[in-house]
Amino acid sequence: MRESQDNFQRWMTEPSSLPASAEQTHKRESVAAQLMKHEKEVGVPSNELASANTANDHKEQSASEVRRDYVYRGTGGPEDKTKSLVMDWDASGNCELYLPVSSSCSAMESSEDSEEDMYRDAEEIERDKILHSGTSCSDYKLSVAPEIDIMEYCRKEWRGNTPVAKRMRKGYEAVAQKFASIRRVRGDNYCALRATLFQALSQATWLPSWLQNEDFIMLPENLMSKYDWIKQWQLKQNLGRKMGEISDEIKEYLILLRKKWKSISEIKGPAEKQEACDKLFKNEEEEYSLYEALKFLMLNTAIELYNDDKNGRRVPVFSWLLFARDTSSNPCQLMHNHLNHIGHSGGLEQVEMFLLAYALQYTIQVYRLYKHGTDEFITLYPNDPEEDWPVVTLITEDDRHYNIPVRMCQETML
Repeated sequence: MRESQDNFQRWMTEPSSLPASAEQTHKRESVAAQLMKHEKEVGVPSNELASANTANDHKEQSASEVRRDYVYRGTGGPEDKTKSLVMDWDASGNCELYLPVSSSCSAMESSEDSEEDMYRDAEEIERDKILHSGTSCSDYKLSVAPEIDIMEYCRKEWRGNTPVAKRMRKGYEAVAQKFASIRRVRGDNYCALRATLFQALSQATWLPSWLQNEDFIMLPENLMSKYDWIKQWQLKQNLGRKMGEISDEIKEYLILLRKKWKSISEIKGPAEKQEACDKLFKNEEEEYSLYEALKFLMLNTAIELYNDDKNGRRVPVFSWLLFARDTSSNPCQLMHNHLNHIGHSGGLEQVEMFLLAYALQYTIQVYRLYKHGTDEFITLYPNDPEEDWPVVTLITEDDRHYNIPVRMCQETML
């Protein structure tokens, strides 16, 4: 299992772009073959290897140390529910989808309350109900919690003396050399998108060029005119809409993303900028609309990479891995088996963090605490970013849930 994780990282550190040649094709096939080999050897889908180590490590923990905000562990990945889907991407970009009779949208509408309560005992749930009896639902479920001293947070969360707890504490101590505080991110299946977007907006000082593009808001209409299968895109609250309605709604989300990014980037004072971000991430309707916009941008980026590779253009190595998975051999499968599930029944896999970074043209720097003491402790998505891409920083304990480090230490800033 650990060998698989190490191989994934070695693939990620290869040159990001290679000439489209026989050598490139051979290398891509080799990568895919290794992925398939690992599936057979360990019995775990290759795209889940990135988080498998952590699942084993946490078996060593006592009940008091189990992290209760890991909602992901109680939910199967999208592969479990949709591996029986049969899809075919043809030359015209059409995708035929055959669903089993038992399949239904209800599988993706799992209760967030049930997920959040999964790792809490009855006494704690009852105590929270009393504590928050006079608080509205939106106030209780804060998307990004107020900041807390990072070592205070560590001491509260990791009290035991197991190897895992000790490793986590050392990891937090290392992060504390750079950042003074941490903000907890709400533990639903949007947390990777939420943490990344919050950091990007809170640091934004200009509107990215891709948001200024005149064709930006026409993206849904343009893509759906070429790829009929995109009509099966699934929004968080409104499943089963017609293609025209979906196109119009996603267009509204993209307009909202541009509007919010522009308004926040124009705020000069850091305190006022932070206040604007906090306000946005307390508006549940707008917040989730922005996540749907990000997911659609990820799909657009995936289509561009897939087509570039098919047309012999250079592509980053991660795109080979993205499309080497049994569940995402083309953009149509990626949408059905992965992107449609983000926010419903699954979060972002590690390879999809690269896709998010490319879609935003941001470098996502992640402190992977369970990797403390290895050269993977600080991971960049992508690992060889463009020099002019801004950087956002996240913290993860298991490559599934992400929190936000804030208040960079003065020495680090200097």
